Amino acid sequence: MGRVLTIATANVNGIRAAFRRGMDGWIDDRKPDVILLQEVRAPADVLTGFLPSGWDLALEVSDAKGRAGVGIASRLPMTAFRTGLGVGIASNTGRWIEADLELPDGGGTLTVVSAYLHSGTVGTPSMDEKYAFLELVTARLAELAERGGYVVVGGDLNIAHTNDDIKNWKGNLKSAGFLPAERAYLDRWFDDLGWRDLGRELGGAGPGPYTWWSWRGKAFDNDAGWRIDYQLATPDLAATALAADVDRAVAYDQRWSDHAPLVVTYSL
Repeated sequence: MGRVLTIATANVNGIRAAFRRGMDGWIDDRKPDVILLQEVRAPADVLTGFLPSGWDLALEVSDAKGRAGVGIASRLPMTAFRTGLGVGIASNTGRWIEADLELPDGGGTLTVVSAYLHSGTVGTPSMDEKYAFLELVTARLAELAERGGYVVVGGDLNIAHTNDDIKNWKGNLKSAGFLPAERAYLDRWFDDLGWRDLGRELGGAGPGPYTWWSWRGKAFDNDAGWRIDYQLATPDLAATALAADVDRAVAYDQRWSDHAPLVVTYSL
């Protein structure tokens, strides 16, 4: 077995709030090698101030102040990074960032992506923006899949793929995040492009485990959640995956985000 590498994806729902609620304790306990961050909602200097020393960092800030924002924090050396899809469109900013990481002992390059797709609201322009961005994501995933090698795309995709990925699926058949047209994109990524859904493959048949629960009501206590946070891997990388875990807080008042991190360990 090679070196065990731990990659976490986490929608932090605002980095300042997440650290105020205890995200630093989770980092200390979990000790991830790479964290793919979404909804950072802060500039790079703020994020740097929260993370321990010795991490390489890349960030794409949203043009809309206090919204979106994606980042990559890595203990592995970061040799290059690329930001954005659909450059020049404000609603697409703060939603896609890629980094090339140097694996230890001459193990080559691992490309990691942090993605935050639009949530969308049915009947509004935000759904058109979401579908337009999904087209851009599909094109980029096709390019990355064709290149092959070790690539992982992690993040909040704001789409539950199947009935097993949402507790109240019957009540959400016409809701953004569970529309047939949205789910069809994931079908294409998995079935046509060959991406592997490690959260499902290693997390069991379902229902769940979910990764997002509303702050409101008893959604968390009743585990009435959605599985919308993913790690999608190329076949080469998926072959090295050992386990996938959702780090769900033990109680409502111990949550540091409305999402729970999805953590995958790899033997690289």
